[in-house]
Amino acid sequence: MEVNRISEIAIDGSYGEGGGQILRVSISLSAVTGKPVRIYNIRAKRSPSGLRTQHATAVKAVAQVEDAEVRGLKVGSSEVSFYPKSPKAGDLIFDAGTAASTTLILQSLMPAMAFSPGRVSVEVRGGTNAPWAPAVDYLQGVLLPMLSKMGLKGNVTLICRGFYPRGGGVVKASVEPVKKLQPIVLTDFGEVKRISGLSYSSRLPSHVVERMARSAEQALKEKGYGNISIGLENLQAGYSKCAIDVGCGIILFAELSSGAIVGSDSLGTLGKPAEKVGREAAMRLLAQLRTKAPVDRHLGDQLIVYMALADGYSKIRVSELTLHTITCIHVSEKIVGAKFEVDGEQGKPATIACNGIGLVNCSLS
Repeated sequence: MEVNRISEIAIDGSYGEGGGQILRVSISLSAVTGKPVRIYNIRAKRSPSGLRTQHATAVKAVAQVEDAEVRGLKVGSSEVSFYPKSPKAGDLIFDAGTAASTTLILQSLMPAMAFSPGRVSVEVRGGTNAPWAPAVDYLQGVLLPMLSKMGLKGNVTLICRGFYPRGGGVVKASVEPVKKLQPIVLTDFGEVKRISGLSYSSRLPSHVVERMARSAEQALKEKGYGNISIGLENLQAGYSKCAIDVGCGIILFAELSSGAIVGSDSLGTLGKPAEKVGREAAMRLLAQLRTKAPVDRHLGDQLIVYMALADGYSKIRVSELTLHTITCIHVSEKIVGAKFEVDGEQGKPATIACNGIGLVNCSLS
């Protein structure tokens, strides 16, 4: 296929946080809009710079959904060009390799899945609970419920957990195609109705999940919160969901009367007491609840792409304006042309508004 390089939208991968997020967001928006992009200086602020296996897998996955042509796609590459052709439906399988995050790959895929001509189902293999990435439980408990308010119907099922270093986790996800995304307004906090969560482990004694849960619950109760329910998942060898490596963590969800959900989590590491893991998750949740913002710092950057594509005016109040969020806004404005307004400073609570472009899925009658 002959490609007109003049039509490419050039994205500087060193902008803002300068990591893999710019690549993922750029590819997602290119896929749904049909606009070719060229991302250069990929992961310029990371060491080592350039594409890693995880990022290459994400690009390959979106390219397969879009039947796209990709240039420069190899580990270590600092520049990638992505030329979308036409979206397709179907069942696909992707392997992230080792413990690379399955959820970051799904983040790249979900917009393309939503604007496909039919239902898309994927199986992604790799890490399900990894540092510097949302846990699969977060997608299930926070992201998908909030996206459902925009009309996106999706499902994420954990088949097997995967921890560092070998990963080996399996996640299945499906998204029903949408004609248009509805705008979202999440500005009212209301009050905390209940706090739920899950304390999970693989190949560890049962007291580990019990101690994480007990520590988190104690920290929350110290600040006056009741109606707390934290489930326990202690997986051992022979259990179908058990990871191939030892691992543990805890995730918490604060359900608000406004209909929003605020999440936080913490992962266990070698030598880190279970009590510290549980308390860490609780303190992170408490810090966000103190801001009285209904959108947590992680959901904030994940909603930006959908706000840009939605048909109408969206407005959210985030507990913290992160560099990730600022980066997402920059890329979304450049590729999609949506206009954002931000009232707040980096590192502090902020209100973000956007007039979405009202992208239409022309594949649907």
